Amino acid sequence: MPAASAAGRTRATVRARARTLPPWSVLAAGALAGGLLGGGYGLVRTPDYTATSYVVAVPARDADPASALGFAQAYGRVATQVAVLADAQVGAGVPAATLKRSVRTATSPDAPMVAVSATSHRPDLAADMANAVSEALTRHAGNASGSTHVTLRSFARATRPTEPSSAPAGLTGLIGASAGGLLGGLALLVRPRRAAAGSGRAAAVPAPAPAADVRGQL
Repeated sequence: MPAASAAGRTRATVRARARTLPPWSVLAAGALAGGLLGGGYGLVRTPDYTATSYVVAVPARDADPASALGFAQAYGRVATQVAVLADAQVGAGVPAATLKRSVRTATSPDAPMVAVSATSHRPDLAADMANAVSEALTRHAGNASGSTHVTLRSFARATRPTEPSSAPAGLTGLIGASAGGLLGGLALLVRPRRAAAGSGRAAAVPAPAPAADVRGQL
């Protein structure tokens, strides 16, 4: 019993001290905790590397030059399809499912060019995957050039990246601090409402006065 009462007094003291803290301390605590968590995550996680290769659409001599732009847009969407990735997996040395998760494409509305980007924890593998998909896409475009009158040619091969593309620990810490501060601000907005609701529930409602019996007075 003495130990239980001492623990109860300790909890009451902690709650009393928490009520006396200024409101900004909640924001500071949230930002500090979020910054530590975000920075720690950025330090312990494995960095990602991204490599990008480029292919350009070239029309045939008797074809409309403007058609190259439209086919570049189409081949940008085809690059991540199963047929192209299945052909590229041999050159990349990874399964097609890995290429599906790691490879992204981008096209330009002004130039008939397709950018093939691959991301991996290994910089050399990122370059190999980007080049393998670009080569497979070029072969598929060549096989269909008889009907499309457009071929794809390599414009720039992917090289081994020297710096990670993932966010550094400083940036993840800043993001975590911002998120923690936001949660602290939300807690400040909710706390007064809860206090008001609690005081409303604790308010006593006066009992109705007993009605006078006037029957005997008539």
